[in-house]
Amino acid sequence: MSLVYNTVIKINIDWADLDLFGHVNNVVFFKYIQTARVNYCELIGLTSLDNVDKLSFMVASSQCRFKKPLYYPGHIHVKVRVDWIKNSSFQLDYLILKNEELIAEGTDILVVFDHVNKTKITMPDDMRARVAEIEKWA
Repeated sequence: MSLVYNTVIKINIDWADLDLFGHVNNVVFFKYIQTARVNYCELIGLTSLDNVDKLSFMVASSQCRFKKPLYYPGHIHVKVRVDWIKNSSFQLDYLILKNEELIAEGTDILVVFDHVNKTKITMPDDMRARVAEIEKWA
């Protein structure tokens, strides 16, 4: 797979994101990752809601590696890409940037989930095709 990030979202830094030291609290980075995760999953046809008409996902693992402190005001860009897909799971990688400077990196492992049967399922071919289209895989 490639190291190209074709999906980018912009998030404003909120005053409420700050901690007592005047920088964005480490927990808030996971909120930024969650926003990017939900956005990407909706692009490929997964919902974050307990919707019986659509497939959803479960987070199996989430990590964030902090590189630099982040300060208010301003906005960040979160770049997202799929690193790999297995039968029922896939990995999302994230870059969190402010003014093109790397602030943090993140990784999620997600499992495709069927809320009706309360079980993981194999990622459907049409969903794999949407990922391949977004990621521009040949």
